[in-house]
Amino acid sequence: MAGIKITTDSAADIPVELQRELDIQVLPFPIAMGDREYADGVDFTPDQFYEALLAAPQIPTHAQLNPYQFTQLFEGAWKAGYSHLIHVSINSKGSATYGNALQARDEFYEDHPEARDTFSISLLDSRTYTMCYGWAVIQGARMAASGAPAEEVLDFLRDWLDHARILFTPLDLRFAKKSGRISAAAAFVGEALGLKPIMTFEGGESKILSKVRGEKSVIANMVALCKENRRPGTPYLLIRGNNLEQADKLLQACRAELGEDPALEYPIGGVISINAGPNLVGLVYRV
Repeated sequence: MAGIKITTDSAADIPVELQRELDIQVLPFPIAMGDREYADGVDFTPDQFYEALLAAPQIPTHAQLNPYQFTQLFEGAWKAGYSHLIHVSINSKGSATYGNALQARDEFYEDHPEARDTFSISLLDSRTYTMCYGWAVIQGARMAASGAPAEEVLDFLRDWLDHARILFTPLDLRFAKKSGRISAAAAFVGEALGLKPIMTFEGGESKILSKVRGEKSVIANMVALCKENRRPGTPYLLIRGNNLEQADKLLQACRAELGEDPALEYPIGGVISINAGPNLVGLVYRV
């Protein structure tokens, strides 16, 4: 058997070089921009997408991954001889994608009952977004490549997803308010007073942790929250969009207060930038 196949979707924001290095199969969300459809993370780089997003007369939309796409994924891995497929999905409270994966798994085993004893499909609902689950997928792929058994990989993934925290601030709330998918941002008031929300996701739902005045306060408060709550000795990740100046300020503040560099600094992809806006900074860490 070929071992464990690790898969996820493009909202995990795993950089392409890591996808290739670790053989992580990423299903791209379809993005409609004008009269054209694009594959998230395939047809453009994040920075190219930010430019297109800001120039678009209307905010692009993205669709869910449908059961057929998962059926193709499962069929391909089974025929390739894998004994396990582990898929970590975008938050089920923000997309029907996870439910479609569950449906496709049931249908796969109905069509291939002989696969039940030799090919295991594990589907995990991340209940979150971006590298808050993408990092778990990366580490799970490394474990699988080193020969760890599937249950050990699954235990790690579940533990990370139960304890990972994301902090983020859309420095420009236009996209978050228009998309409506981040309900806490859509309901936020205070921009006229110069207030910015520091947000997270808990149990799949968006939540405002604090409201601060000005971008400088965003960074100071975000780093303070991370310093207070991060589990000692665990990595943290730095999230950026197109605001390189604020991303660098966040990096410098993290170095000063946390005493180490992030394990990864990465740009958000198309799905995340559509819903949160490209002008965003944030942190991911384990509590």
